[in-house]
This record gives sequence, structure tokens and C-alpha cells, in this order.
Amino acid sequence: MALIVYGGSVSPFVRKVRVFLAEKGQAYSLEPVSPFQPPPEFLAISPLKRIPAFRDTDLAPPNDHLADSSIICDYLEHKFPAPALYPKDAYARARALWFEEYADTQMASNLVRPFFFERVVKKMLKQQTDESVCAAAKADVMPGVCDYLEKEIGERTCLAGDAFSIADIAVSSMFVNIGHAGETVDGARWPRLAAYVARHHARPSFKALIDEETPFVQRFRAA
Repeated sequence: MALIVYGGSVSPFVRKVRVFLAEKGQAYSLEPVSPFQPPPEFLAISPLKRIPAFRDTDLAPPNDHLADSSIICDYLEHKFPAPALYPKDAYARARALWFEEYADTQMASNLVRPFFFERVVKKMLKQQTDESVCAAAKADVMPGVCDYLEKEIGERTCLAGDAFSIADIAVSSMFVNIGHAGETVDGARWPRLAAYVARHHARPSFKALIDEETPFVQRFRAA
């Protein structure tokens, strides 16, 4: 058996799948693919040209591949049910899926894209950056996102149910990219959220990838 993840290591969606696999204790290989210049063969397994894509060589082609991080994680949960990363309780599971969706849409589009794309990706692509985009996101979007997550975390250690889940993986992965872009959660203003992010980023599954990515990102941030 071989599990293959296709994509770039600094993508929050690729990281979501890699953390998921690490939490499951499953070995895999990462095949680098840029969404900006994907090879023709990649389009056969990711028609929307998005990363990550995934292949399970236990399966027979052409029915051996998947695209989209949420679909991939759902597949992995069913193939490797322990440890469970989706709550069993119906409401807690729905809550976990909601926070995964919130991370993948609101956080990705309105925080990760302005911060990380302007300060890292544009430098990788040798494009002109626009710091006003980051300033607007910090002033207009980040407070609302952090206020909401601070309230939803409350006294919890995890966002859905009583155990680490896909909700925490998705949300925490977005905060990795926000951190790579030089932004942090203000612990004085949002103490529960700051503690939540620090706690999950310290998990071995996250820490190993953050340590792997940081030198690469810093090289472009310094450019």
C-alpha cells in the first residue's frame, strides 16, 4: 500500500491532509505540485486544478484518486477509523464539519489569502506585493474571526465534542499560514484562542510540519 498526497507543503489544505494522516499514524509520500503550473497528468486527478489531490495505490486505477482536502480526509477516516478524528455524536460531528467549512472558506479566503498570498506567495512568484491588502484584512476581518472563535472555544480545549478532530485540524492549519505571514493572535484580546492555537500547533503532527515549512517561508519573507 502507498498513500500519495499531491501538492505544496505550505498550502493549508495540503497541511490539513498531512496532519490528518500523521494523527492516524499512516505513512505517505508527498509529491510536490504547484497549483499555478500543474503538470498535465495532475489535471486528470484534480479537474479543478486545486491542491491537494490524493492517490491510494491499494485501489485499481482509474478509481484510485481523490481531490479536495475535505473529501480526502473523509475517505481516510473511513479507511482508518482509529483514532477517530470525526466525533461520533451527531451534533458534535455536524459542529466539526461546520468549523472545517468555516476554516476552508472564511478563514482561507479572507485571512490566509490576503496575508499569506501577499507576503509569501507573491514573492515566490516574483510579483509586486500590496501591503494595504494585509492592513485591510487585519483591521476588517481578523477581529471578527477571532471574536467568533474566542466565543466558540469558551472553556473547551477543542471546537467540537471533547476530543481533537477535523475541526481543530482545519482551523489550526489556517493559523499556521497566518503565522507564516507574520501575524499572531493577540493573547491579551483573545486569550482562549491564543492558547488554543498554541496548544494545537505544539502537537507533534503540527509541529513537525511547521518546523519543516518555516525555513522555506522565511527565505521568501526576507526577500
